[in-house]
Amino acid sequence: MIEQRIAHWKSFERLDPLLRSELEGYTPTQLQDAFYTSLEFGTAGMRGLLGAGPNRMNLYTIRKANVAFAKYLLQYPDAKERGVAIAYDNRWMSKEFSVESARVLAMFDIPSFVFTSLRPTPELSFAVRHLHCIGGIVVTASHNPKEYNGYKVYDEKGCQLIPFQIDQVIAEINKIEDELSIEVSLTPEQEKLIRWIDEEVDKPYEKRVLAIQNRPEQDKSSTKIIFTPQHGTAYHPVMNVLTKAGYHVIPVLEQCTPDPEFPNTKTPNPEEKAAYERAIEVMKEHLADAALSTDPDADRVGVVVVHHGEYRLLTGNQTGSILLDYVFSTKNEKGTMPSNPVIFNTVVTSDLGEKVATSYGVETEKTLTGFKFIGEKIAKYEVTHEKNFVFGYEESYGYLVEPFVRDKDAIQSCLLLSEAITYYKNQGKTLVDVLEDLYRKFGWYLEDQVSLSLKGEEGSKRIKEIMTHFQTTEIPSFADIKIVAKEDYRKLERIDKGVVTKLDYPPSDVIKYFLEDGSWIAIRPSGTEPKCKFYYCVTDVSKEASLAKFERLKQAVAKEIE
Repeated sequence: MIEQRIAHWKSFERLDPLLRSELEGYTPTQLQDAFYTSLEFGTAGMRGLLGAGPNRMNLYTIRKANVAFAKYLLQYPDAKERGVAIAYDNRWMSKEFSVESARVLAMFDIPSFVFTSLRPTPELSFAVRHLHCIGGIVVTASHNPKEYNGYKVYDEKGCQLIPFQIDQVIAEINKIEDELSIEVSLTPEQEKLIRWIDEEVDKPYEKRVLAIQNRPEQDKSSTKIIFTPQHGTAYHPVMNVLTKAGYHVIPVLEQCTPDPEFPNTKTPNPEEKAAYERAIEVMKEHLADAALSTDPDADRVGVVVVHHGEYRLLTGNQTGSILLDYVFSTKNEKGTMPSNPVIFNTVVTSDLGEKVATSYGVETEKTLTGFKFIGEKIAKYEVTHEKNFVFGYEESYGYLVEPFVRDKDAIQSCLLLSEAITYYKNQGKTLVDVLEDLYRKFGWYLEDQVSLSLKGEEGSKRIKEIMTHFQTTEIPSFADIKIVAKEDYRKLERIDKGVVTKLDYPPSDVIKYFLEDGSWIAIRPSGTEPKCKFYYCVTDVSKEASLAKFERLKQAVAKEIE
């Protein structure tokens, strides 16, 4: 089967010359990996290595995905009137894949609105809503290494497609046996269906972002903020917004130029301390208070703050909890808290945020991992008016302040973080002081995520073995701490002291263990990388006790999968 696929690609006369050259240079291992399967279209769309073969991101797999998306969209009678908004990031082939996406849609008489240059993912979500499109496409691989690219699809609300919608796209993909057989040929009329957009979306998006400010009048004169877009899409939008809001923001110039090679950063992932090395140097040069780093497609942001001379990178859980406390205290102070307020976060997000929300009378609803599920909740309550959204976030550094965007939005988050940093500085506090106040009030929470990288065909098998082990094995305790409940999101069951109840989520490959001391452990395969992820939320009476417990739990889980 693999040999037939390889032979078919090698004999295809119209194969792109660069891909042919790459194909001819593959080692046997690379050939196996590029041809043993087709690139999966999963819950987060497609993401994979660039290159030749059906298990790679290339012109032909992009065509295949777009034919499927076009056929999915055509079930809506007004798809040919409303069209699709398309954005892309700084990666290799991002613009080419975006234009090819527009061409495939045009072949089905579906118009497209393509940004003239790279834009943040949240602005694409806004564009879908602002232009009343039937859907959206973003070509991005977020924070993955430079060898990757990806493709995400959105519905008419600017939200990534949820499982039952994705299943319909996958059904169309499965009807296409040969990606090389798709020819894109447009009539002059179809060529006109591809339209270019820029300021007509940029300006209203920026206006909506600036309107999220709670304290536009506060004194900002003493605050200095460093910003890096990590060679990605956020430079202009973040600099424009923060400058217009009156903040003194200093860019990390070496990392501001969009570049698919990410040459001046060790990693573009804001979850990793290595991403801030140059930003921290600039902080020291300017005696700045904080550094903000967005990921390449600007849907996630991390923050480093100076606290007693230390440069502390806050986790997504910590930042989310701090922002919740800031937003809720401000709403209470100004009398703007709505009735029946609700926040949304995921099943792998720390319990600290829920404790903060509860203390303000705000309900917390959990979703599966993936901001699409938070977007779905927002849409639901927009119709029923039972509850009012006040914040949404994930542990993976993604936050949403106001729902004019239906995805995590680092541009909004940079503005809110700058406002909170300034507000607390004017009170003589750092964000770490605020976090420690929360710990004293609600308990010392330590959250961490450990990823096990398992690449290729063998890695994929091993990830399945690990998940099957935890799904089928009775485990009484971890590190002598008793397991009191287990949630299996594939079976949609919660087992609590032998009593089985149903979980109200779409099926997902996640296992979560609840320990008798209030800690929990969750395990899931990554939806975007060849990794198995282990999430820990540990609570105890002190920081030291939480750290010691975390190490014991980590060792116990590692022993379980030896």
